[in-house]
Amino acid sequence: MAQRPDQRTGGPAGLLGTGCEPGGAAGARAAVVDGPYGPYGPPGPYDDPAAGTGPAAGPHLAGRTAEDVLAGYLHQQSADFLRSLRLHRESGPDAEGAGAAARRLRRAARRISATLHTFRPLTEEAWADQLLAELGWLSGTLAREQACAARRDRLMAALTRLTGRTDRPDRPDRPERGTDRAPRTRRGGRPDRAEPSAGTRTMGTRAAGTRKTEPSGTDTGPGPGDLGPETGSLEGRDTAVPDADAVLAAGAARAGALLDRQLTLARTRAHSAALQALGSSRFHAVADSVAVLASEVPLTRAAADVPAAEALPPLAEQSARRLAEAVGALPLVRAGQPYNAEALADGARQDAPWHQVRVLLRLSRYAQEVLVPEYADPRLAEAALLLEGHRDAAEAAAAAAAAARTPRIAPATAYALGVLHADQRHQVEAARYAFGRVWLSREKALKGVER
Repeated sequence: MAQRPDQRTGGPAGLLGTGCEPGGAAGARAAVVDGPYGPYGPPGPYDDPAAGTGPAAGPHLAGRTAEDVLAGYLHQQSADFLRSLRLHRESGPDAEGAGAAARRLRRAARRISATLHTFRPLTEEAWADQLLAELGWLSGTLAREQACAARRDRLMAALTRLTGRTDRPDRPDRPERGTDRAPRTRRGGRPDRAEPSAGTRTMGTRAAGTRKTEPSGTDTGPGPGDLGPETGSLEGRDTAVPDADAVLAAGAARAGALLDRQLTLARTRAHSAALQALGSSRFHAVADSVAVLASEVPLTRAAADVPAAEALPPLAEQSARRLAEAVGALPLVRAGQPYNAEALADGARQDAPWHQVRVLLRLSRYAQEVLVPEYADPRLAEAALLLEGHRDAAEAAAAAAAAARTPRIAPATAYALGVLHADQRHQVEAARYAFGRVWLSREKALKGVER
C-alpha cells in the first residue's frame, strides 16, 4: 500500500520504537537487531518460559501462605479504593481533581476484580462473583465520561492534523492557490474565455445570442455582442471543480462541530449517570463490601494452609495460557505486513478478538503483580498500551461512522467524516502491527531462555 502523505515514515501511522527505523522508507524494517532479546534485554528473572507469559515463584512468596499473599494484596488495593473515593468526594467542583480520583478508583477496582477472577478457587466463590459483577458495573459507569472526553479530543486532533498540513505537495498542472492566473489571450490582445466543447451552450450564448459558429457547430470565439467583464460574464472566473483537499477543508469544520455536539452530549449523559451511580444505594453497598475487604478477605480454608509458591503460580499460569491461546488466534502474520489494509474494514467482529486479548493481557499483568510485585515485564506493559490505543482508535472510528450516518448532512461533511474514519482505522492497523512486533520479540526472548 502506498505511503499516506499525512503519515511519517518509519512504520504504519508513524509509530516509532516498534522495530522500524525512524526517518526511513515507509514501513521499512530496522536493519540492526537489538540483540538476541530485542530492545528490552533478556526476560526477567521470574519469567516462566513454559507458561508462555506467566511469572514463576519469586522470593516474595517464600515462607508465606496463599492467604497471606492474597490478603495483603487485596488489603492494599481496597485501601487505595477507599482513599480515592474520599478524594473524589472532597474534590467538590474541581473537575480535574474529580477526574483524577475517578481514574484511581477505577484502577483499584480493576485490580481487585482481576485478582478475584484469577484466584477465584481460593476465595468464597459466591461472594467473589457478586463483588466482581458490582465492581465491573462501577468501573464501566465511571469510564464512560472519560472515554467520551478522550474520544472527542482524539477526533478533534485528528481533524486538525488531516486538514492543517503545510507540506502538501504542489500540483504541477495547477498554479498555487492565491496566485494570479495569467489570462489566456487570443489575437488582438483581448482576454479569451475557455473554449466550450462542440455542441455545448454557455451562459454567454444564451445572454447575447450573437456567438458565431461554423457550419460544423464549432465555436469560433466571442462575437461583438458578448458580455464583457463589467456586465457580469464568466470571463476570468475559475470554474474548476475543487480538489479533495479543498472539499476536506470545507467539510472539516462542520464535521468537527457535529462530532463535538454528539460527544459532548454523550459525555454530559455519562456524567449524569456517574453522579447518579455514586449516590445510589447500590454503590454504597459496593463501598461497604470493599471496606470489609480492607480488613478481612473471605478466602477458603485451604488458602490458609497451602504455601503460596504451590497454590498461586498454577492459577497465574492458567491466565497466561489463555492469553497465549488468544494471541495465537490473532492474524499476527497478516498484521505484521506494513500497510496491509486489513484493519480498514470496520466491524465489531474483526475487532473483538483484539479486545479480548487486551482483557486477558490485563489479567495476566495483574496476576504478575500479585506474585512478583518487584518485577514488571516491560513488554507486557507496552503491549497493553498498544492494545489500549487499538481500542481507542476503533471506538473513535465507530464514532466518526455514526456521525456520518446523521440524516441530511452536507456531502463535504460526510466526506470529511469518511476521511476521519479511514484515518482512525489506519491507527487500528498501526496498533496491530506494533503489537505483533512486541509480542513476537517477547516470544523470541523466551525461546532463547529455553535453549
